[in-house]
Amino acid sequence: MPKITFIDPDGSCHDVDGSAGETLLEVARSHQIDIEGACEGAMACSTCHVVVERKSFKSLPNPEEDEEDMLDLAFGRTRTSRLACQVTLSEDIDKLSVTVPEQFR
Repeated sequence: MPKITFIDPDGSCHDVDGSAGETLLEVARSHQIDIEGACEGAMACSTCHVVVERKSFKSLPNPEEDEEDMLDLAFGRTRTSRLACQVTLSEDIDKLSVTVPEQFR
């Protein structure tokens, strides 16, 4: 069962468990983590933008071109930015740490 740490903009941390097959957005919502996700995971916006910790980022598959295009719209995009609706957990992911940006578009 993958362990996820969501870090709020104020620095507070929420350690939660996810399940293989769930997206980060689904995990966040089931644990009342404040991530917008206005398009309900249809990859039609960038409001579920998160910044993945560098060492965790390396364990994820590369984003598809469509996700990269949506990330271009994300406020404060970094090299390790991802859309939470596009990161699907697997058994290969042991621990994942992501920061929820303060602002989104």
